[in-house]
Amino acid sequence: MSQLLIALPAVTFLQATLMGLLQGASELFPVSSLGHAVLFPALVGWDRLAAAQAKPESFFLAFLVGLHVATAIALLVYFRQDWAKIIRGFFRSLGRRAIDTPEERLAWLLVVATIPAGIVGLALEHKLRVVFAKPLAAAAFLMVNGVILFVEERYRRRAEVRAVAARHGTYEDRSSRRLETLEFREAGIIGVAQVLALFAGISRSGITMVAGLARGLDHEDAARFSFLLATPIILAAGLYKIPDLFGPLGDGIRGQVLVGSIAAGVMAYLTVRFLMRYFETRTLTPFAIYCILFGAAMVVKFA
Repeated sequence: MSQLLIALPAVTFLQATLMGLLQGASELFPVSSLGHAVLFPALVGWDRLAAAQAKPESFFLAFLVGLHVATAIALLVYFRQDWAKIIRGFFRSLGRRAIDTPEERLAWLLVVATIPAGIVGLALEHKLRVVFAKPLAAAAFLMVNGVILFVEERYRRRAEVRAVAARHGTYEDRSSRRLETLEFREAGIIGVAQVLALFAGISRSGITMVAGLARGLDHEDAARFSFLLATPIILAAGLYKIPDLFGPLGDGIRGQVLVGSIAAGVMAYLTVRFLMRYFETRTLTPFAIYCILFGAAMVVKFA
């Protein structure tokens, strides 16, 4: 039996495919991909993968790099027209030393919002992953994530009811503010909120959407800004660590990384298509309920 275990690859192709699908969906659904990457292997009995996550260096962390890069590429493909305008706007504004169009403003809003997570991520991401990449901690933070989503939606709903009453039955949409009207300090606040996603269980897309909603954006614009903001962060973090795949940590799993990355990329593309339509008319509440209930069940299981 011990010889058989030694002969098994660190990550099987089945595990790679399932983890890729999970990453592609949970990175964009506001339910925390990192939290699910910690909880799922422990839940289904993939003990080798579960144990590898809290180590300072491991094959599983190298494996996740490929999945994150594939997710970022899927986002780039989906928002390719937006990114073409944003990049042109960025360089145009640099050349003129002025911000005149919505695309130019959006480009600089993304730059400002990216800075906090970029700095803190470089300094603390590795340490926080080692400390908190454990099932019980991930489950607890997943519950916190759900509470944050739920409280924001309740707050918005009460604000809308008060607006209706104040106008004697005339509906005033609190969420009618356009994305391009955000101030740079507000983009910075959203960027700071994104730092919380370094904790396994706190969703990057969820926390940035909540921050955007709190600044008066509607769900569709909050989701769009969240996904645009996530793209350079996820891509940069993946490319920064991709050399790990070509070193000893990648030995024996490069084929599995390719398979898992394809699964993650396809799932991420389908997920962002679904969510951009979903948030045209719907809210974060179902995801909040899921995080609270699933997180609570996992706390009970792993306590």
